Amino acid sequence: MRLADQRLHGINALKGIACALIVWHHLAFYGPMSDVVHAVVPGLTGWLYDYGRMAVQVFLVMGGFLAASSLAPEGWAAFTQPGRLMLRRYYRLVPPYLVALAVCVLVAALVRPWFAHPSVPAAPTWLQAVAHVLLLQDVLGQEALSAGVWYVAIDFQLFVSSVLVFAGARALRQRWPQVPARLGVGLMLMLGAASLFFFNRHAGLDVTALYFLGSYTLGMLAFWASRATGQAQRAQWLLAMALIGGAALLLDFRGRIALALLVALGLVWLQTSAVARQWREPRWLVKLGQISYSVFLIHFPVCLLVNAVVSFFWPTQLLANALGLLVAFLLSLLAGTLLYRNVESRQLPARGAVKAQPLSP
Repeated sequence: MRLADQRLHGINALKGIACALIVWHHLAFYGPMSDVVHAVVPGLTGWLYDYGRMAVQVFLVMGGFLAASSLAPEGWAAFTQPGRLMLRRYYRLVPPYLVALAVCVLVAALVRPWFAHPSVPAAPTWLQAVAHVLLLQDVLGQEALSAGVWYVAIDFQLFVSSVLVFAGARALRQRWPQVPARLGVGLMLMLGAASLFFFNRHAGLDVTALYFLGSYTLGMLAFWASRATGQAQRAQWLLAMALIGGAALLLDFRGRIALALLVALGLVWLQTSAVARQWREPRWLVKLGQISYSVFLIHFPVCLLVNAVVSFFWPTQLLANALGLLVAFLLSLLAGTLLYRNVESRQLPARGAVKAQPLSP
C-alpha cells in the first residue's frame, strides 16, 4: 500500500536535514580533524558532538509514521503475510548495508598500518561478520564494524515488532470477532508507553527496540492524527500524543523525547496545515532525503579515509583540517549517491507493494 505523495509532505526534507546532522556529528565525534578545528570553534564542534546525535529521533519518529502508513493506515493490519513482509524488509535494508560494511573493512585495513587512531575498527572476526549479517552485533556484544550500524538493527527490530503486533491483533480478532478492530493501535500504545516510562530510562537496553519504541509509537500516532477525517478525531490522536509524551517528560525529562514529541507534532502540522502545504521543499533537500540511508551507511569509511590522509600530511594545520571536514562531508554525499544508484535503488519495492523505507539516523 502506498500513500499519495501529498500525504508525505516534508518527509524527505526532514530526512535530508537529519542526515546532514548525523554526518557532521560523526565528523565532530571521530577526530582528529575536528580536534584541530575545535580549538578555534569549540562551541560549534561541541554542539555537534553533544547534540548532533539527537537527529536520530527524527528518523525514529518518521520510521513510525511510515510504518503506520504502510502496515496499518486505518489502525488495523493492511497485510496478510507477515513473514514475507519481514523478509522483504530485511532484503530492503541489508544489500547496501553489506556493501558499505565491506567498504569500511577495506578502508580500515588500508589506513590501519599508518593511522593509529581509536576510530579505526579492528579487523573483523568471523563471529563479528556473521553477527552483522544477522543484524545482531549489539545483542551479541560484538564491536561494530562501522559507526551507526546499530541503527540498522534497531530499525529492523522496530519494524518486525510492529508487524507482529498488528498481525497478532488481526489473528485475535479473527478468532474472537468481539475484539476491537484497533486492538493493534492499543497494543502499540501500551508498548510505546512502557518504553517511554521504563525501558528508555535504562541505557543498558539501547541494544533493543524496547528502548526506542516510544519515539516510534509517537510517529505512528502522528500518522493516524494526520489521517483523521475530522477535527474531533484528530484532536483525540493529538491528545494521546500529548498525554503519553508529556507524562514521560514529567516523569523523567529527556531532551531526546522532547524532540521526538516536537517532531511528531510537526509531522501532523506538515500534513494537515494549509500554510505548511504552501512550502515547497528545495529539490536538493528532497534528493538528500531520498539518498539519506545510503549516505548514512557509507559516510563513516569516507570520513575515516579523509581523516587519515589529512592527519598524515597536515596533522596540525587549521585550514587543511577545516577543509578536510568539508571535503569529507561532500565526498560522503557523493559516495551515498553512488551507493543509492547502484545498490539501494535496485531494492526498492515495486509500485503498489508495502513500502517500508529505511531511515538513517
